[in-house]
Amino acid sequence: MNYNKIRKMDISNGPGVRVSIFMQGCAFNCKECFNPETHDFNGGKEFNEDTINEVLKLCDNENVKGLSILGGEPMHPKNVEGTAKLAKTFKEKFPDKNVWVWSGFKFDQDLRNNEQDKEALKYIDVLVDGQYVDALRNPTLKWRGSSNQRVIDVQKSLQGNDIVLVNQ
Repeated sequence: MNYNKIRKMDISNGPGVRVSIFMQGCAFNCKECFNPETHDFNGGKEFNEDTINEVLKLCDNENVKGLSILGGEPMHPKNVEGTAKLAKTFKEKFPDKNVWVWSGFKFDQDLRNNEQDKEALKYIDVLVDGQYVDALRNPTLKWRGSSNQRVIDVQKSLQGNDIVLVNQ
């Protein structure tokens, strides 16, 4: 598994100042994707323990409110194990900070009932789900690019077995 880049201070991918990591590899290839350089699974740099430690070190700052995991596709079968490990390690070290993940997969149709994805979902606070659709592009939306995408409170959705959207 690879990652593309790490942003040390990101204010556009979730609330507050955040550390963002962009996973490498995506099979969706959405038209007009804002990050096409992350599509090739063979690109980027190796994701390993050093990567996790670097992210944790960057997050160990009172100004950083959380971790954002984007892509590429962090929930792709080739990436989800690393996403889960990073999110779990982050939540263990920073239980009062939040994890946001962006995925083209749908929470209710693709992720909630898949065993590999369930492990990652345990540590994700907010999931922005659904593929970017250029025809539904709306630059006024917060934290998502097109109106078909949803901003989901993952833990409340798992508890209630229904989708609970984050109030924006």
